[in-house]
Amino acid sequence: MLSNRESARRSRIRKQKQLEDLVNEVSALQKDNSQLSEKINVTTQRYAEMECANNVLRAQAMELTERLRSLNSVLYIVEVSGYAVDIPEIPDPLMKPWQIPCPVQPIMALADMFEC
Repeated sequence: MLSNRESARRSRIRKQKQLEDLVNEVSALQKDNSQLSEKINVTTQRYAEMECANNVLRAQAMELTERLRSLNSVLYIVEVSGYAVDIPEIPDPLMKPWQIPCPVQPIMALADMFEC
């Protein structure tokens, strides 16, 4: 009878230890889950911001492309009509990107044009 009581006591202690281990594991997993959820939220927010910036850049690229087409058509008309036009040399902006060679018209696409 004493042996059975001791065995039951050890069994209860073992089960209590297993329960504590499982509770600790659940706590650790909940903490990891919370951290991963936070990282997902931050990443989702950054993705949305980049998507907005991308939309603005796409609109600006389309506007600049249209501007270039317009300028090319003007140059073509000038060449076809035979006018002598002195086109100044355009400095290479890649050599000195901090120096803008001439004032540039502002690009109209703005961040608030897109719903973000």
